[in-house]
Amino acid sequence: MTGAPGARAGVAGSAGGVGRGGGRGSGGLSQHGGAAAHPAADAVPGLPRDDDGPVFAEPWEAQAFALAVALHERGLFTWPEWAAALAEEIRRAQDAGDPDAGDTYYRHWLAALERLVAERGVADAATLARHADAWGRAAERTPHGTPIVLEPGDFG
Repeated sequence: MTGAPGARAGVAGSAGGVGRGGGRGSGGLSQHGGAAAHPAADAVPGLPRDDDGPVFAEPWEAQAFALAVALHERGLFTWPEWAAALAEEIRRAQDAGDPDAGDTYYRHWLAALERLVAERGVADAATLARHADAWGRAAERTPHGTPIVLEPGDFG
């Protein structure tokens, strides 16, 4: 899942299309997680938000948010553990030269998810990388606006 997950919107299972204000984003908290997502929104400083809660520029951002909520609900981590993991990923990125202009926030979110999933033994880093590579191959062959479908050949 590393790389450029935001490079394509409109993926299979996508979280939405037009966000608040008529923009291209995928909406906010009420569309992506409802009441279960409020603790996440409150626990994570710096979360892009407006008066209604988190906002997402691309559907994949809302999906990453929803995944974090789902993994928390299943007991993979507490919100303080999540906030610490996210802060560490942001610090690593800044140390590597990320200008922290806000457009990479959910890339850090995704990196923190990947790290926690690997650390907690849900999937190892090699499995995550294999699936990310497969997703990239599938995305390359898929016309924009068409759902991305992983096929067995994508994993080779």
